[in-house]
Amino acid sequence: MALRQMDLRKMSSKKRAPKRASTAETVPRDRSLFQPMPRGVASGRMLLLITALLVTFGTIAVASASEGQASANGGSAWSIMIHDLVYLGFGLFALYLAARVRLDRLVKSAPWLVVFGIGLLLAVRAVGVTSNGGQRWLNLHAIYLQPSELFKLFTVLFIAWLVQHHHNELGHWRQLAIWSAPVTLGCALIVIEPDIGTSSVVLVIAFSMLAVGGLSRRMLTRIGLLGATVFIAYMASKPYSARRFFSFVHPNSNLLGSGYQLAQSRIGLGAGGVGGLGLGHGREKWGLLPNPHTDFIFTIIGEELGLIGTLAVLALFVAFMFASIRIAQRCTNSVYRLIAIGISTWIAVEALINIASVVGWWAVTGIPLPFFSYGGTALITELFAVGLLYNIAHDKSHSGDVTIREHRITNFRETIERTTSHPTRSRRARQRPGR
Repeated sequence: MALRQMDLRKMSSKKRAPKRASTAETVPRDRSLFQPMPRGVASGRMLLLITALLVTFGTIAVASASEGQASANGGSAWSIMIHDLVYLGFGLFALYLAARVRLDRLVKSAPWLVVFGIGLLLAVRAVGVTSNGGQRWLNLHAIYLQPSELFKLFTVLFIAWLVQHHHNELGHWRQLAIWSAPVTLGCALIVIEPDIGTSSVVLVIAFSMLAVGGLSRRMLTRIGLLGATVFIAYMASKPYSARRFFSFVHPNSNLLGSGYQLAQSRIGLGAGGVGGLGLGHGREKWGLLPNPHTDFIFTIIGEELGLIGTLAVLALFVAFMFASIRIAQRCTNSVYRLIAIGISTWIAVEALINIASVVGWWAVTGIPLPFFSYGGTALITELFAVGLLYNIAHDKSHSGDVTIREHRITNFRETIERTTSHPTRSRRARQRPGR
């Protein structure tokens, strides 16, 4: 009787075991693209606070600097500011999405995103809208999309993906040229628009990320020399572009031509003095200075708020850089750290070039002042990048070593065979010589 009871217990336990396994198998895996909104990290909150100050200051500056242009267009004096607020709303939504997106899935999709970006740049060549001598926009009716701004973000994600998956091959110039061809092609399409400033920013972003990723000094030197050679060749083939680019060296030599913008910018900054003429009381925005609410918005800030206002803008950008670098330093995932470095370089280089152009220390290349200059695509993309930084600040994942190393040169066939071969097959292949 006791034996029969033990057999019945064994049979019942065997019947229950598969049931527990089946319930475990039915637990759904989380395949969603988004995660709950992260919160709680001090560096992330500080980043959002600094960004809020930047966009608030920028919206006020656009409202004041665009009065003259809005009146010349025949509309309300606040029409451009209203459009800027609409773009800001889209940008805040983009920040929210970026803060919730799963970073691993976003990086995984980077090759498709960069291909999509190249497709948009090709569409600009085919049906793009031309303004101020440049064909850079796509008319989507709801918004004028500028694909070159999106390509900066796609470049950051693509270089991070590239270092993550091909760090063993990027130490050779041939392999580096092959794998970075999408970025090179995108930059070439941006130069054709023509937009030398944006293409140079994209190249600096990629260069800085590869440098942090471990590319050797010899390779970095070769890339720098190659870039300088291409730049000199381009300027030699475009004498008009060369004259405009180097006009900042002797701006007074052609005050009615290439030196006019810089001369008016300096007049506006000088008129501002220490305390400025007062918010809304600037004179340069009334037809004297071209693009006062876009490329030269820093001049209007200096004219109306004086040295105090310009130093406040500089302090906000310095604070933004410290916050973003702090996030990169504390990041435990080296791939996401590269993304943070790329975004930090992007914002810093654009702010530096814009301010240097306005005061006459660098050429006027059409680079906007991040978070300040009027522009829908630029503002939305920059706020999306801030959302990614906020997301990275809360990430606790770890990654293996993805430092770029110098290995033997491989070709695409060997790469595909290595990545697609079955582990058991490769193990058998290694065992055959020993038999």
